[in-house]
Amino acid sequence: MTATQERTDMLRPAGKPVRVLVVDDDPSLTELLSIALHSEGWRIRSAADGQGGLRAARDFRPDAVVLAVALPDLDGLSVRARLRQEHPGVPVLFLTAKDSGPDRIAGLTAGGDEYVTKPFGLEDVVGRLRGLIRRAGVMGSYGGSVLVVGDLTLDEDSHEVARGGTAIHLTATEFELLRYLMRNPRRVLSKAQILDRVWSYDFGGRANVVELYISYLRRKIDAGREPMIHTRRGAGYLIKPAVPL
Repeated sequence: MTATQERTDMLRPAGKPVRVLVVDDDPSLTELLSIALHSEGWRIRSAADGQGGLRAARDFRPDAVVLAVALPDLDGLSVRARLRQEHPGVPVLFLTAKDSGPDRIAGLTAGGDEYVTKPFGLEDVVGRLRGLIRRAGVMGSYGGSVLVVGDLTLDEDSHEVARGGTAIHLTATEFELLRYLMRNPRRVLSKAQILDRVWSYDFGGRANVVELYISYLRRKIDAGREPMIHTRRGAGYLIKPAVPL
């Protein structure tokens, strides 16, 4: 990989993006999930009921499915059974209510699937999907846990960061901020998006915390080098390979 190449850390064979199908009858929740998963560089398709999900799966051929247990027409377990007939081995992440009993939970996790309980954090959904996709062997030779943008690398497993081969030591929050930027190279991310994904809770409108941590990153990533982290006034921040002198 050259110094100007970029990639996300999870890709299918031949470098194609992972495909995730979201099946839930709550349009607001579906939209939030779709935005979060799209931010990973994945392709997303959604459906509002079980039958629609099955039709979408035939056309979309997903690598993973986010599936509500309670749907207007079919039970989530029935949808999974029919999915497995047509798409053997496709991993499923179930969305379930807090009061689901142990028997229901056992049924959800049969066959290596997982579940999250509503309400849930978007980062939790993304993390669990990553685990399911890796275990399912979806990724091709481009897969891995290292993000690369220009001469900057970030290892998600070891939490090691380096630019031009020189190690850079980050705090936990700085690491999460840099990871989010590097998962979305050349994309302008607003302060609101960064607050939601990195801090994962309402920061009381104190968006200046984003400016503060961007300044911390610049001191460590860009100090004495061509800048990679850029501000788009009134829009947000982005990271891209440095322009050589």
